[in-house]
Amino acid sequence: MLITTNHHDPQARSFRAEKLTDYDVRIAKVAGEHVWHAHDHTDEFFLVLDGELRIALRDGAGGAEREVVLPRGAVFVVPRGVEHRPSAPDGASILMFEPSGTSSVGERHDEVPGHVDATVGHRL
Repeated sequence: MLITTNHHDPQARSFRAEKLTDYDVRIAKVAGEHVWHAHDHTDEFFLVLDGELRIALRDGAGGAEREVVLPRGAVFVVPRGVEHRPSAPDGASILMFEPSGTSSVGERHDEVPGHVDATVGHRL
C-alpha cells in the first residue's frame, strides 16, 4: 500500500500529525496494497476519512482469511497479533492511532516491497 500526501506521489509515506501522551496520530492518503504484517504489542486503529479501505485479516482457524471493507467514516481496530494487509484500490484518506515508535510494517511481516514505506511516521 502506498502511504502518501498525494495519490500520485511514488514515494508514499505516513505522517505523524500530532502526539497524544505515548501515541501518534497519523494521517495518510493510501493507494494500492500494503504488506501482510502484524503488531505483536498493540492494536491498530483505522478511521477512513475519504474513499474506501479494505483490510484482509488472517484471524480464523488455521490462518483462514477474511476481509473487512471500510467506507468513509468507518472505524476498525485490528487486534494485536493479528496478521493483516490494508489495501485501497481506488485510494483512501485514513487516520490512525498507534503507540509512538510503532513501525508501519509491524514486528512480523512479509518481504517489504520498494513501494511500501516502512516507517514510524514522518513529521509533518
